[in-house]
Amino acid sequence: MLDEGARLERLVQGMLVLARADEHELAAHRATVDLDDIVFAEAARLRTNTTLTVDVSGVAAAKVDGDEAMLNQVVRNLVDNAARHAIGRVSFGLAESAGTVVLRVDDDGAGVPLKDRERIFERFVRLDEARARQSGGSGLGLAIVRVLVAAHAGEITVGDSPLGGARFEVLVPVASDVR
Repeated sequence: MLDEGARLERLVQGMLVLARADEHELAAHRATVDLDDIVFAEAARLRTNTTLTVDVSGVAAAKVDGDEAMLNQVVRNLVDNAARHAIGRVSFGLAESAGTVVLRVDDDGAGVPLKDRERIFERFVRLDEARARQSGGSGLGLAIVRVLVAAHAGEITVGDSPLGGARFEVLVPVASDVR
């Protein structure tokens, strides 16, 4: 019952984030955030909770202007998604380039079919292999990521990973004090 209660709580919290975004009331409390700290913390959580190989060798220091809680949720949702679909490996990349911070989350799973790459960011969309409730997916995680990334003047895309699965790439502006 505890697991089901936690799943329902996550579902309600996700729906509240999306409702606030719909009403243009998604307020980001801006501060300089070390995005690499968030990535390293989520990688450590993944190592603790799974048997997946977790590679953070591509993570460099990167600062953004943003809401730390929202950015934590972005990274957590991407990590949870990668872990759900990975066969054995998840890899992270983080770098600054031309005024933009680029976050990459790769997995070695089945990837995302080209025809579904935009659709997976819609609410309640779960591809056939991810439809099982036991896997924890509600179909809101990537919709929430897109809304939160947009609140940070960024964008998210999905493509093919060099590991063979999916690569999610988030681009957000570098912190103003770093430019």
